[in-house]
Amino acid sequence: MAEVREMTVGVLGGTGAQGKGLAIRWAAAGLRVVVGSRKAERAQAAAREIAETADGQVTGEDNAGCAAAADVVLAALPWDAHADTLGALREQLAGKIVIDCVNPLGFDKQGPFALAVPEGSAAQQAAALLPDSRVTAAFHHVSAVTLADLSVEHVDLDVLVLGDDREATDVVRELAGAIPGVRGIFGGRLRNAHQVEALTANLIAINRRYKAHAGVRVTDV
Repeated sequence: MAEVREMTVGVLGGTGAQGKGLAIRWAAAGLRVVVGSRKAERAQAAAREIAETADGQVTGEDNAGCAAAADVVLAALPWDAHADTLGALREQLAGKIVIDCVNPLGFDKQGPFALAVPEGSAAQQAAALLPDSRVTAAFHHVSAVTLADLSVEHVDLDVLVLGDDREATDVVRELAGAIPGVRGIFGGRLRNAHQVEALTANLIAINRRYKAHAGVRVTDV
């Protein structure tokens, strides 16, 4: 993990449950983390809270400051803010690895379902908006509750990592491996991100039925 430990990891949407959970785990692993939010004050408050929990190097910035300060950036944004937020950060994210973990989902009386995305997936939309960035897709199936609970010392989870830049996906796999118990598994090209994002709807249904925090494990790898 020598390469990853020299990097600063930014988390856009780091005040939300998923982004905050991953920030906690990366800070606990000794990585430098910058929490991003629309408002710097919210990001700084979350960073202080995470630093107390994880005893790590955590700071807070607005989204533009977070993107500028980081070497690799996780987009853990609400779907309805995805395009506008990333489009506004094209300059700050140029040349950087961007990890899209956004799940475009809708909810009705029958439960969660995958939304159609014109570009094919949230990750492909990110790639279209950020042509100068190295866009990957990963961390769609992590339980925010489990991540935030550091008393869970072993997180039983594989993270599927997709992308067209093999060096970038290897870095993201290392970031996944920084969380005890987690493996980063290469899951194919970015064009295959839709079904990975959509699988989250199935996991939500599983969690509701079985009152669990289900994840994914890949066998024979």
